[in-house]
Parts: sequence; structure tokens; C-alpha cells
Amino acid sequence: MQIFGKILGTFFGFLFGGPLGALFGLFLGHQFDKARRLSRAGFNSAPFGSGPSQRVKQEEFFKAAFSVMGHVAKAKGQVTREEIQLASTMMDRMNLHGELRSDAQDAFRDGKSADFPLQDVLERVKISSGGRFDLLQFFLELQISAAFADGDLHPSEREMLHRIAQGLGFSPQQLEQRLRMQEAAFRFQHGGGFNGHSAGGQQSGSWQQASSANQIKDAYDVLGIEESADAKAVKRAYRKLMNEHHPDKLMAKGLPPEMMSVAKEKSQEIQNAYDLIKKVKGFK
Repeated sequence: MQIFGKILGTFFGFLFGGPLGALFGLFLGHQFDKARRLSRAGFNSAPFGSGPSQRVKQEEFFKAAFSVMGHVAKAKGQVTREEIQLASTMMDRMNLHGELRSDAQDAFRDGKSADFPLQDVLERVKISSGGRFDLLQFFLELQISAAFADGDLHPSEREMLHRIAQGLGFSPQQLEQRLRMQEAAFRFQHGGGFNGHSAGGQQSGSWQQASSANQIKDAYDVLGIEESADAKAVKRAYRKLMNEHHPDKLMAKGLPPEMMSVAKEKSQEIQNAYDLIKKVKGFK
């Protein structure tokens, strides 16, 4: 924990102003320590009102995503080789190479430190994203996706995700719904709902009739609705999710370009679930 600023501020405050000066010095020292922690985490310590450029805000969002990812990985205790590999897999999904990959790796390592300023970083994420719901949702879902990449979610990871969700302004209920959607998405992607071969053995780019009741249930869960939902409700849920996750719209709102590929994967996941429901239920 960084307390150098607090100690120095309290000392000089007391020296020049007595007990009240010590309190004021403690406050100033706390702000100094906070700025140092944020700077180490890759954030610009200048106030938002000073007008950081769009690219600076995108870089902050990018580094925060990987540092918080490292913090989630550390939630179980010692970061394992498997969790480091999961982070590398996420970097591969974003096609990160060279300096960008090194930046992501450095941020991931920063997140594992004992004094990582999680709440301060989340506050900066809210600032760098302009408070836009779609970007904050993407940030949260990115953490969920990374935590769930191995198909399992440890209780301490779930607890940490709740802290992250709260820091970003999401309720426990909103997080739990996204966890259910991510769990369903993981099963959906690995459950064979997409058949790459037609009955004649030829390559096909279309979704085939699902043979498993679990597969169609997962498709509904990916859209966040019940199996009893009618065609109108299915379409409404699909359009809402696509509007929130459309890569071009996210990019226009400030999503770092390095994360575009992940946004495209998410929108394709939503599209695939919708297409399967349409195929099985027989509506257009």
C-alpha cells in the first residue's frame, strides 16, 4: 500500500498547522498517493475537464480492461499458468502484437499487485467511457468472459465481479443476469448448435435444427429471455442486444479499436443464437 504521501502530508501539516493542519495534510497526501497508484495503472491523472483526447481515453480503457482482468485472476490467490494463458488467449482474440501486447501484459501484471486501486480505476473507466452504458457493459462483459473462459467460475471470482459491477454502476441482479447469459454462451459455443456440414457432407454456413433441448434453451439464455417468449419478444430482445453490442456503434462511442474483434464475436454470438431460435421455432 502506498502511504508515503499521507505520512509526508500529515507530518508537514502538523508542523505548520497543528492537529487541523495534520488532517488537511493527510487529505492532500491521500490524493497524492491516489494519483501515483492511478499513474502506475496507466491512467492520466489530469482531471477529465482538462480534455484528454479520444485516443488517450481509449488507451485508459484498454489498459484498465487488462489490469482489472489481472485483478480478477488474482482473486483466487496465486495466479496460475492457466489463468495467464487465458489472458494470452484474450490478447490473441484481439490480435495484439508487439508494443500493444506488451502494454496489455504490463497492465495484467499491475492488476495482480496487492495494492491495486480497483475502485479508483473503475472510477476512471467511467470517466474515460463518458459514462456510456454500452461501453461500461462491454467492459463488464469482457471481465466476465475472461473469468469464464475456462468454463468455470470460482466463488472468489464471482465476488470480485460483483465488486466490479458495483463500481461501474450495475446492480447485483444485472450482473447475475449477465453471468447466466455468459454461461449459456459458453455452452452454446461448445454445444454443437452450429453444424458446419450439410446432410450431403458439403460445407454450410447456416444453422441447422438443434437436436438437443439444452441447445435451444442456451440460445434463449444468450438473448436473456425465457423459452416461453413469443416471436415478438424474441425479436425485441435480439434488436436490443444488437443495438447495445454493434461493433460500429461501440467504436463510434469510444471503444478502443484493438477491442473491435471481441465486439464482433459478441454480436455474432447474439446473431447465431437468434438464427437458431428462428430456425427451430419457424418464424421469420
